[in-house]
Amino acid sequence: MRIDLTDTTASRINKALVQGRRALGTPAVGMVLTMVIVTDEENAYDAIRASEEASHEHPSRTLVVIRRQARTPRDRTRSKLDAEVRVGADAGTGETVVLRLYGEVSEHADSVVLPLLLPDAPVVVWWPAEAPQNPAEDPLGALAQRRITDLYAVENPLEALDMRVRSYAPGDTDLAWTRLTPWRSMLAAALDQARTRVTWAAVEAEADNPAAELLARWLEARLEVTVDRVVTAGPVVTAVRLGTGDGEIVIDRPEGPLATLSLPGQPPRSLALKVRATSELIAEELRRLDADEMYAVALRGKGSKENV
Repeated sequence: MRIDLTDTTASRINKALVQGRRALGTPAVGMVLTMVIVTDEENAYDAIRASEEASHEHPSRTLVVIRRQARTPRDRTRSKLDAEVRVGADAGTGETVVLRLYGEVSEHADSVVLPLLLPDAPVVVWWPAEAPQNPAEDPLGALAQRRITDLYAVENPLEALDMRVRSYAPGDTDLAWTRLTPWRSMLAAALDQARTRVTWAAVEAEADNPAAELLARWLEARLEVTVDRVVTAGPVVTAVRLGTGDGEIVIDRPEGPLATLSLPGQPPRSLALKVRATSELIAEELRRLDADEMYAVALRGKGSKENV
């Protein structure tokens, strides 16, 4: 069910949500959080689709904030809020409100979003494209327990990564880090099997890949070794090599969903290591809403004192 509201208010949007739930006979009590997506028209469709797929695991109210560009000087001073309310089959297992902000109201999106948050439920803010320099100090980011950015979506990801180091606050995380969960799990399992000291390491990936840089910094912090960055044709991270006194530990994924794990003195074995969809990454991030301490370790790299 969809309800379109033109030149509306937060109060009318809340009434439309109640009206939609009553029409479908679906209560709101099953929703566990509010997801705020801050995006543009170009990226809105994919972001909404990913959040709706993730809502099958985490039923939520999704508020999509789209700031529309003013076309004339008059439009810059005229405030207007349009909304599209989706409930039932049109909104996954939760409910979705697409908010289009025009004029001065676009500078105060937090005042529009605040009355629409689920009471007594955590808030997560996700920027699928460009994010503010300091997410925790952004007016919308300040409403959230968890703030999700994506270094893959920016023009200069390594510059943005260094900015994330300076602005990091507990609750921040990035999907470039989330994409590394299978790599980190396999590397930890390989080291548990090898039980030997790592003396050097290398991460092989396409140039300027933010996930590869985070992985290298994490290895430097955890293993206390210098990690070489080796540029390959990609895609994304293609291999990690750990040097030990017994030989190399290697996870190699040149292409496709399968990787090869090689341990000293053991035959190579194949492992599933596919590139995951955005909806899977978002669902993973919503499983825990406390501070991502390992992301902080990876940002700071060598010399970081936090523990796994």
